[in-house]
Amino acid sequence: MTIPDSVDGLVGRLTLEQKVAQLCGMALPGLLAPSPSGAPALDTGRIAELCPYGVGHLSLAWFLGQDSDSLREALAQVQQAVREASPFGIGGLVHFEGINGFMHAAGEQFPTAWAQAASWDPGLALQASSVTAAHMRDLGVQLVFAPVMDLSRDPRWGRVHETYGEDPELVARFSVAFVQGIQGAPDEEGSGLLATGKHFLGFGASEGGLNMATTQLGRRTLVDEYAEPFRRAIAEAGLSVVMNSYNDIDGVPAAADHWLLTSLLREELGFTGMTVSDYDSVAMLRSRYRTAATPGEAAAQAVTAGLDVELPHAVSYPDLVSEVTAGRLDERVIDQAVSRVLAVKARTGLIPGFGTPSPVRSGCPDRTAATAVRRAIAARGSVLLHNDGTLPLAAEQHRIVVTGPAADELRVHFGAYTSVAAAEMPAAVKAVRTATVPGVDPSTFASTDIVSTPLPTLQPQFEDMARALHPAASTVWEAVREAGAKAEYVSLGSFTVEDARPVDAGIVDALAGEADVIVAVVGERSGRVGGNTAGEGRSSVSPSLPGDQEDLVDLLAATGKPVVTVVVSGRPLLLDRVVNASAAVLLAPLLGEEAGPAIVSVLFGTTNPSGKLPATFPRHLGQIPTYHGHRHGSGYDHPAGENHAYVDLSDQAPLFPFGHGLSYTGFEVSSAGDAEVAEGMLRTRIEVTNTGDREGETVVQLYARDEQASVVRPVRHLLDFRRLALAAGESVSLVLQAPLDRLAYTMADGRRGCEGGEITLMAGLSSDDIRHTATVSVPAVRDVSGPTA
Repeated sequence: MTIPDSVDGLVGRLTLEQKVAQLCGMALPGLLAPSPSGAPALDTGRIAELCPYGVGHLSLAWFLGQDSDSLREALAQVQQAVREASPFGIGGLVHFEGINGFMHAAGEQFPTAWAQAASWDPGLALQASSVTAAHMRDLGVQLVFAPVMDLSRDPRWGRVHETYGEDPELVARFSVAFVQGIQGAPDEEGSGLLATGKHFLGFGASEGGLNMATTQLGRRTLVDEYAEPFRRAIAEAGLSVVMNSYNDIDGVPAAADHWLLTSLLREELGFTGMTVSDYDSVAMLRSRYRTAATPGEAAAQAVTAGLDVELPHAVSYPDLVSEVTAGRLDERVIDQAVSRVLAVKARTGLIPGFGTPSPVRSGCPDRTAATAVRRAIAARGSVLLHNDGTLPLAAEQHRIVVTGPAADELRVHFGAYTSVAAAEMPAAVKAVRTATVPGVDPSTFASTDIVSTPLPTLQPQFEDMARALHPAASTVWEAVREAGAKAEYVSLGSFTVEDARPVDAGIVDALAGEADVIVAVVGERSGRVGGNTAGEGRSSVSPSLPGDQEDLVDLLAATGKPVVTVVVSGRPLLLDRVVNASAAVLLAPLLGEEAGPAIVSVLFGTTNPSGKLPATFPRHLGQIPTYHGHRHGSGYDHPAGENHAYVDLSDQAPLFPFGHGLSYTGFEVSSAGDAEVAEGMLRTRIEVTNTGDREGETVVQLYARDEQASVVRPVRHLLDFRRLALAAGESVSLVLQAPLDRLAYTMADGRRGCEGGEITLMAGLSSDDIRHTATVSVPAVRDVSGPTA
């Protein structure tokens, strides 16, 4: 069979049924069948039977293979069978999750995206995703379902740790870096692997912090803030695949929103690639959102809106055939979607004779490099929130008591989309099916309930599984011992009220005894199944330390000994009570297998902390959502002076602002020249000095405020930042700058640009720690990226 020499020619040679097949996913676990040994075996012979018109996409591949070799072999077998079943030998697009590394037992794992953002070092995200890319290319994967580009401003939402934080600029920088690490530079050809930006759009702003709930945001906010990371990744990194979000916006589900997926994404942001559905979101048009009565109607709504692919399997899109033949849908809509899918397949080497073959890579990914990147993220992503001078500790001088439910647990340091969490899902399903979970009847249990069902009896098993996957990793307590400190460990506190044992004040006084300091390691578990208070589907009405941990810290403080509290969490928590009871507070934002040594290195001063918060920590539940870039007249900051405050809150400011993070040394920021507009850039020169007696790193941040506009603007927005390493007493002069179009927004007439006038530039060490300000006049910038209304 002669293969056409263009995508359009290929589309013209496919039947309607073959076209629709290219828009559908196939769930690979459906190919697993019991073998004589009892272990599931891969039956690729069923592919031609299940998918007689071909296969578009291969889903849930992480359930195949126990190691790299077996996974590579399984994917190769599947791909060969797909090519044999598909017209013109077209292969299937294999996707994997990869926000924290290759999500498989064989994959290298990294600290969560939120921890990476806390480093304020996008170069580390690029290095981490490069390692992930090498592993996936080696195994025959074409799509990475990452990065998560949502802005997260409500800590009640359980998926904050998957994001890069609350600020459009910070999220954009890390998203661009991730995509470049996966794909290479935009002008590189033949990488064979593409990143997928998700979730489009406003997913992290769900009402009440509930997963998949409606998003109550106006179009100006969506376009100017929430779409900014996508805009930048498309323009600067060549983002070619985008996944829809599960929410609805103003009553229209994202999976069926033509304005969102076509008018905004394609016509304004300039996206030309392929869109894929988040799992089951097309079927949810019927089951959840009730905007469609039949699978065909749901499919027609989605594909007409601009959603090219249904995943993970073919539930609704097969009915597109009958929608076309009945005259309810123009086949040209199908042709357009198929063209975009085939263009991606050609680019990734899945169509014989098309595109540039992927570069040949031999050997395994560089695991030594992975370790170095992992450790760098853990060191730079640890954030010292509070310190009265108690830290750093002297390992050989201080007598230390270590306690808290997170002190000797490894599992607590991993997020939801990691190999650790991925291994827990099949273990949980097996436990339910074998009736080993108390209170759960396997005969009436719905598989979709596995995420929301508490499984406290499995937590010890999950801890054992985490240790088996990462046998060289240390808990905090183990790392304290390895550091040679004079310390003892006492097991106190619980992550759940049900498991909590009453803590006797007398016991606490006794353990404090002759101790010089108490280290309390507290936090919350993040994951998809089990006793987690954060993770997908795990929203919290009050994002606080669960169980009896706040009471524990209070009891420890009552001993009169200084308490150093380590908080393990991938999102902002309500920590006012804990901070008041602690001499120092260190945030460990899900640092993964390097968590123990990284935390202890900061505690004992081997590492000088330099992490900065990627999100605002509220002082009180009633402030949520709170974020630094709120509009004039709202939020906690009021440059104009007018302030309608909470009458029952004495301090309106957040507990810890965006960009906050302390060091064991001091830094000063001062002017080193006038701010200016030149060559399309907004620039200011500053001098940064290490005023302390030890070397250290910091992140200097540049913010801007538009002093007058025709629409209400944020009180500040991040423009630029720079991580610096300075010796004691050292000073450095540097320029912080940004293109003028970073000031752009949707103006009153619906066009995008910025009106000329005065801009206040603010340089400092956090959004609320501004050390230098300057005012500069900027010209008007119009029609940056087309109309938005």
